[in-house]
Amino acid sequence: MAMDNNLPKPSPASENLVSALQHMLRPLVRLLLANGIGYATMVETLKSVFVRVADEDFRIAGKAQTDSRISLLTGVHRKDVKRLRGGGGDPLRQSAHASLSAQLFARWTGSGEYLDSAGRPRPLPRLGGKGGGPTFEGLVTSVSKDIRPRAVLDEWLRIGAVDVDLDDRIRLNVDAFIPKKGFEEKTFYFGHNMHDHMAAVTHNLAGGTPPFQERCAYYGQLSEASVAELAALAQKNGMQALQGVNRRAIELQATDRAAPPASPRRMTFGVYFYSADDAPAKDRKA
Repeated sequence: MAMDNNLPKPSPASENLVSALQHMLRPLVRLLLANGIGYATMVETLKSVFVRVADEDFRIAGKAQTDSRISLLTGVHRKDVKRLRGGGGDPLRQSAHASLSAQLFARWTGSGEYLDSAGRPRPLPRLGGKGGGPTFEGLVTSVSKDIRPRAVLDEWLRIGAVDVDLDDRIRLNVDAFIPKKGFEEKTFYFGHNMHDHMAAVTHNLAGGTPPFQERCAYYGQLSEASVAELAALAQKNGMQALQGVNRRAIELQATDRAAPPASPRRMTFGVYFYSADDAPAKDRKA
């Protein structure tokens, strides 16, 4: 088979990149093994991703993308390429509940009518009363009229996203941007957040311009008490940053929906905090 001169020229794998990949993949492999997903499943998943990326992102203008070229580019056997291309391959499946929850969290924490004087999400009466004002029922129907508010409340109570006080008001657990118990929601946010973080990093590594914001503060040799103090500080400042961006995004989205852009775009802004034992590199497990 003749070589395609338009393919990227082979180059030795970067030792630094491979080392970074090994370090990055350790928590993922730990998660997979804990959920009964072994090497064979991971290899099949990687094959499908290699084929899909090569098929969609490495096309040559004016030429049909063939199984042979994808096989040459990825190293995946042509028989597997044909099988995997025929399968289509799903993007991240976002459940209706995960989608609705994300929109409701954003509105409750970002729209002024649902915030108190300090900018915190207000406890919402479950149903409307004589005094009027925002309610949990109104919040849900403002996002979707196809889902009963009672069904949303029952599910949110199950996953720990809200609680009900003695006055029958629904109180949001502000820390529940990722629910405590709902595995379906957690896996959706896992896929979404890690994809966008990784996409930002790879864009920057490839020299993309302008670069995306991707920064962290890293310190070792700290006491447990110091880490706890920094975790609380990060939680406070991080939530303030998220809520500020969220509020402005709601305002801009309303404006843009009134005059839809020709090429609509999406964005993700996130924060995270992590701590672990500060073991020597040779003994480090994560």
